[in-house]
Amino acid sequence: MNNPFKSNGFTLIEVLISLVILAISLLALAGLMTTTTRNTASGGNLTEAATFAQDKLEELRVTQWGNINGGADVRTGATGINYARTWTVATNAIVPPTPEPELRTVTITINWNDGINRSISLFSTILNPNPNDGV
Repeated sequence: MNNPFKSNGFTLIEVLISLVILAISLLALAGLMTTTTRNTASGGNLTEAATFAQDKLEELRVTQWGNINGGADVRTGATGINYARTWTVATNAIVPPTPEPELRTVTITINWNDGINRSISLFSTILNPNPNDGV
């Protein structure tokens, strides 16, 4: 015979416990989404800064040898962040000495603030394409 007190469903306490576990899980996922979004934005800013540094390096590579000098400027990114860009150019000594130095070292530094002060530097060398020209 059937027992009238036997239940085939869930009790109210079981449903409440499962809802509490679900709520805690969803809160943890919401925090993870915030962190992921922040890290993605930071990575985008770093990529943009590296692109500005690479742009300046390519510009210096096509500049006439005698006009390669240090300097600074400010670039505004797609997200509205200002990137302060500075570059220094050092002449390297060549052995044996030549009338016009054939190699220059370039350091490009990009600084920006996206809630935290950040900075990257790019180092490279530029070889004189026409070392006998003297210019």
